[in-house]
Amino acid sequence: MTAHPAPRLTRLLEALLGVGTALDLPTVLQHIVDGAADLTGARHASLVVTAPGGTRLAEFRAAGPGPVPETAPVLRVPVHVRDEEFGELRLAGRPGAGPFTVEDEQLLRVLAVQAGVSIGNARLYETARQRERWIEGAAAVTNALLTEEGADDALTTVAERARLLADASAGVILHPTAEGGMAIVTASTPEDPDGIVGATIAPGSPVLEQLLGGEPVFIDDSATDPRMTTHVRHRFGPSMMLPLQASGRLIGTLALPRRRGGRPYTEVERLLATQFASQAALALVLADARRGRERLAVYEDRDRIARDLHDLVVQRLFATGMMLESTERRRGAEDVRDILVRAVDELRSTVQEVRTTILTLQQPPAEPPTGLRGRVLRETAAAAARLGFAPSTRFLGAVDTRVPGPVADRLITALRHALAQACARGNVSRVEVAVDAATPLADGRAGVRLTVHDDGTDGDGAGGAAPEGGGTDESAADAGAGDGDGGGHRGGGTAVTWWSPL
Repeated sequence: MTAHPAPRLTRLLEALLGVGTALDLPTVLQHIVDGAADLTGARHASLVVTAPGGTRLAEFRAAGPGPVPETAPVLRVPVHVRDEEFGELRLAGRPGAGPFTVEDEQLLRVLAVQAGVSIGNARLYETARQRERWIEGAAAVTNALLTEEGADDALTTVAERARLLADASAGVILHPTAEGGMAIVTASTPEDPDGIVGATIAPGSPVLEQLLGGEPVFIDDSATDPRMTTHVRHRFGPSMMLPLQASGRLIGTLALPRRRGGRPYTEVERLLATQFASQAALALVLADARRGRERLAVYEDRDRIARDLHDLVVQRLFATGMMLESTERRRGAEDVRDILVRAVDELRSTVQEVRTTILTLQQPPAEPPTGLRGRVLRETAAAAARLGFAPSTRFLGAVDTRVPGPVADRLITALRHALAQACARGNVSRVEVAVDAATPLADGRAGVRLTVHDDGTDGDGAGGAAPEGGGTDESAADAGAGDGDGGGHRGGGTAVTWWSPL
């Protein structure tokens, strides 16, 4: 029996309101299914999302109690987003096994029209969010590249950030080889990286002409595409290979493969990734130019040292020669002896100055800070590129002088692991790092304590084995309070505490 028009109209308005207020696409699709089931009284409802070629991409269901017989009536209504057929609403299991009415179909078509509008809005919102994330990621990479020291660190930063933004299985950088091919020089992957670095695309490969020409290459399935020749291609599915090119200079190629059977890249993702690669290439060029200027400054300083050395040596040798000449006019043996002693001392001093200066000139350019404080700051700066923001860092006590080298090495290892866990959580907006060498350990011994606290809520990561001579503790939801580090963490989240006696 058909429900009274007024209650059905009310439920239709409620369904339209529920569908129209959400912006997250999965939430919108689930609202559509739930609204269709409630509106028609169907026991089972589903929305099948299809690709343009008819391939099923996803299905959202609202299931009621009891199975649906194969002979049960089914109502199907297409959902269009602008001129594109997005999917199909399917209803089954009418109470009493009666057929769906014309009114049911009309109500469902009204809901489908609103669903198409809401899906279009959700897509626009998601595209805007994607653009925002890629822009922020490109800015973070640029900032990291212009503050880091080594070229290898710079390439790793680009590969890792791009992998996270693209939701790829791996992020790799390829460089041209002397033989005319390309080789993977850097790889960022949460899975087993063995065999990826060093993999080569042999000269003559069909894809090489495009890559060496600075053209992007988009691949539907790396494992079956005949253009792919590396021995690791069977691990991956959809992939983007993007030129790292700036001012006509090809630095290399950024490849972002997804795992086998992964979601294909959309046109928006391809465009955003290509723009990211262009900006990253420019940042790499600027970072290389900065390192070149720093090397030039070192060489200029060495030129100055060489000029000063030349002047000093010439002056001393000239003065020594004058003293020796004066001995010809001296009569007393004592005066001659004193002059010769002074001349020998001057020559020895000159030789020592030359040796010292030569050793100074043979030293490489200044390395990154070797103290524990500088190493911690370097690790947090590297993590900023992956997090999208800089972690706050705090030191207590004389960490550079109190913490011996082996303990400092283990602390840095624990810090890297904790920061990697924070990056993997994905919902982190604040990270606090504290290194405390001033507060005794719980047993009264002098020690050092590292605490890494973030506001993420996913506590799946394990603290890992403690380095020898220390320990680790990890917990979630207000972890870190009361562990003696004076951190003053705000609210809940996840904290990793590592300690070691000194």
